[in-house]
Amino acid sequence: MTLEEIAKEIGVSKSTVSRALSGKGRIGEKTRNRILEVAKRGEEREEMARTRTVTHNIGVVLPSDVYYGSGVYFQNCLLGVCESASMLGYNVLITTSNAHDISELQSLVESNRVDGMLLTRALEDDRALQYLSQANFPTALTGTCRYDNIIQVDTDNEGAAEKMTTLLIGKGFRRFAFLVKDMSYNVDRKRHEGFCRALIKNGISEKDQLFYNGSIRMEFLDAIIENIISKKVECIICGDDEICTMVMSRLQAEGYRIPKDVAIASLYNSTNLDCYSPAVTAVSVAASQMGGTAVRQLIQRLRGENYEKKTMLDYDILSENRQTNVAGRTEQWNFRREWIYLLYRSWKMPEYR
Repeated sequence: MTLEEIAKEIGVSKSTVSRALSGKGRIGEKTRNRILEVAKRGEEREEMARTRTVTHNIGVVLPSDVYYGSGVYFQNCLLGVCESASMLGYNVLITTSNAHDISELQSLVESNRVDGMLLTRALEDDRALQYLSQANFPTALTGTCRYDNIIQVDTDNEGAAEKMTTLLIGKGFRRFAFLVKDMSYNVDRKRHEGFCRALIKNGISEKDQLFYNGSIRMEFLDAIIENIISKKVECIICGDDEICTMVMSRLQAEGYRIPKDVAIASLYNSTNLDCYSPAVTAVSVAASQMGGTAVRQLIQRLRGENYEKKTMLDYDILSENRQTNVAGRTEQWNFRREWIYLLYRSWKMPEYR
């Protein structure tokens, strides 16, 4: 570890670290011991990295709740990862983690079964990212985080939400309902910040809008929709395609006319939304490109080649005049079939264990 890295971890100056390591100069015993402890741990990690056996395996961490929803973003992201990794001569091992349990991820790292890790979602206080950053283990993330030694590939979710909301305001909407899954997800927090920024810039009061967070499930949907309609909401902005699919299906089942009774938009597009008419205004992000870019940068780091620490990919806003894509629904099934195969290969084939 460098003096700067040690100083940053402990919260002292580089000169203090230098005095502690050299044994010269006056410094408190407690601070000196802490610096020596961190320096020793850093040396052990570096030694472990030097002696680590190359496996040509990349671990991909999916959120554990991906199995309970449509997970189209994660499917597409994973397919991009697998395609790029295969082209570069690497295998992919799939595991899961949540906010409270990163044991499977730790097992892959500490048993030397992977050369690097790729995480597909970041949380506000992410234990997995903290663990990997402190270990200085080669890691990439499809998203953004505060750790400088983590490769990050993302799109401007805050800017996309602001642009989408501004577009809707330009169409005359003034009263919104904003629905996201979990504000501990960095992506949902960024989208909410973009939504609020658009309101402020257009002189619309945030307190007049409805906000739903963390309870967007089918058993609560009727009550949410009833409240939205009773409060005369003009447009519902959904944090992603999964929420949008649930809301659209329920609104249509109850006989509401879209967009005459209430309009709807999604801050993430997927083939799930292609079957609705009129088409949903949505933010389009190439998830497969995001996964592919992240794993390529990670492998370039592993090979000692030049790589980008942070990459921002473009997005598009698809308006309601797009055509329904029947081929897209076939593509969605192909994605899901490939997803099942990848999971089976990861868990059942001996060479991936």
